[in-house]
Amino acid sequence: MQLISTTPPGPKVLGSTHSDLAFTGKYVIQGNYDGFEIYDVSNPKKPILAQSYLCPASQNDVSVYSNLVFMSSEANNSRNDCGFGGVPEPVSKDRVRGIRIFDISDVAHPRLVTSVQTCRGSHTHTLVTQPGDNDNVYIYVSGTAQVRPAEELPGCMDGGLDDPNTARFRLEVIKVPLAAPDKAAIVSSPRIFGELPVAPGNPERDAASGRGGANPPGGAAGGRGGAAGAGTAGAGAAGAGAAAGAANASAAAAPGRRGGGPPSPPTGPNQCHDITVYPEVGLAGGACAGLGLLLDIHDAAHPTRLDFAADANMSFWHSATFSNDGKKVLFTDEWGGGGAPRCRDTDKMEWGADALFSIENNKLVFHTYYKMPAPQTIYENCVAHNGSLVPIPGREVMIQAWYQGGVSLFDWTDVAHPKEIGFFDRGPIDGTRLVLGGSWSAYWYNGYIYSSEIMRGLDVIELLPSGLITKNELDAAKTVQVPFLNVQDQQKYVWPPSFALARAYVDQLERSNGLAAAKIADIRSQLTAAEKQSASARRTSLTQLAAQLNGESAGSSDGAKVKMLASAVGDLANASH
Repeated sequence: MQLISTTPPGPKVLGSTHSDLAFTGKYVIQGNYDGFEIYDVSNPKKPILAQSYLCPASQNDVSVYSNLVFMSSEANNSRNDCGFGGVPEPVSKDRVRGIRIFDISDVAHPRLVTSVQTCRGSHTHTLVTQPGDNDNVYIYVSGTAQVRPAEELPGCMDGGLDDPNTARFRLEVIKVPLAAPDKAAIVSSPRIFGELPVAPGNPERDAASGRGGANPPGGAAGGRGGAAGAGTAGAGAAGAGAAAGAANASAAAAPGRRGGGPPSPPTGPNQCHDITVYPEVGLAGGACAGLGLLLDIHDAAHPTRLDFAADANMSFWHSATFSNDGKKVLFTDEWGGGGAPRCRDTDKMEWGADALFSIENNKLVFHTYYKMPAPQTIYENCVAHNGSLVPIPGREVMIQAWYQGGVSLFDWTDVAHPKEIGFFDRGPIDGTRLVLGGSWSAYWYNGYIYSSEIMRGLDVIELLPSGLITKNELDAAKTVQVPFLNVQDQQKYVWPPSFALARAYVDQLERSNGLAAAKIADIRSQLTAAEKQSASARRTSLTQLAAQLNGESAGSSDGAKVKMLASAVGDLANASH
């Protein structure tokens, strides 16, 4: 990997914590605890700051759809007028905790359209698109704060799991009419957290943390930052009848304390930290502090729970990523809340890592963990954080942020044997003391990796060919262009016909010894010759090659990949006019 540009924060937000990223057209939108910045990345080597909009709150995670930007607000200092100075009164109509909606049709002059208030604010949120509905988008709100008093927001009530009116144990769904975003409102509050077990503890990990309890939600860095049936996981798996990793997180957030009464008994999670939706397959992965949830989102306004997983090695289920075919899902564990060094050589590789699952008959089936392999110093906050798929065809490759551990590129095509295949690491901000920083999010967007550096701004990274990724694979990945990207609203990657795509599959067959060396050389020769031909002759040559490959798939040790190559060649033939 190669760093091709680094852009420090604008002067208005210098020193502010920078959070998540969203993408639309030529713009990258970067949230920060004082608002958001918009960069023009027409030239990724020289990003240009197009807007620095001030609106203090946390975490100010962002998403975008068309001309609308959505921003999470959970902190008590968040004001209706986006002003500084906070809201000193414990109850105030000047406070905003929920989702802000901005119109950025004129990037130079963003306009606050409305704010949708919620009872627990919005630590993170997920923009959800509903296939077939072009008139609305939905927002899943993940709010982890205490319940607001009804005097500040009417209708908010605290209560336990059995209280049908409690603002806990529910997911708030906002419907946003695209033609009238000012009319955005909560349309449902699905109670997807019922009958979940208490998260299992891990005394050994807690001792390594330097304390006896589990990790509090959020931690120093916060979240998307910051922190069903018989779900199973790895060593220490809890399953349906047992208690997942943030054992005391549920108890810490338990209701019923304001009046000074006895604490409520611990429960399973009453809110998610973050949710990744995959509308193409109708599924969502809920990373819900103590447990991982699998949700059915075919009806976006009314998600339902299909399954859950618990694992004593997972301290704080933080975020999720699906494989491109939707048959696997990865959950991250933000052990320590993001502000602690959790990649030391003394930390187990199962802690603060990714847990990898296959999805079989709508059940989560655990396989293994992945953690960046390079030990980090005690002066570098490091743990699994936000990432996205990289559209290398025929493989499941992901880029992921690890705070001051840098960014790690890994292949999890074989869900039981993930492997790092690249990395970029700036090193510690300060080699003598722990200073919060590093990569909050690292996402692939239209050919480049964009990393949100908590204190150092925006990094742009380019992948380079290596022994583990070929130039053809990267060229094929760059053919996938999307008009916008919110990583938590996962899009299915589809590769247009190209010679790079066909050659990428050939390279993979060579790597796996799926075809004999002589056959690989012959296919490459035929592709080179066809590329030089006129459209009609090229179509004929490629059609013949596709038929040849289909006939050879049965005799290959990697027959599935040969069929993928044959399909790519056939599509390329049909595209030759």
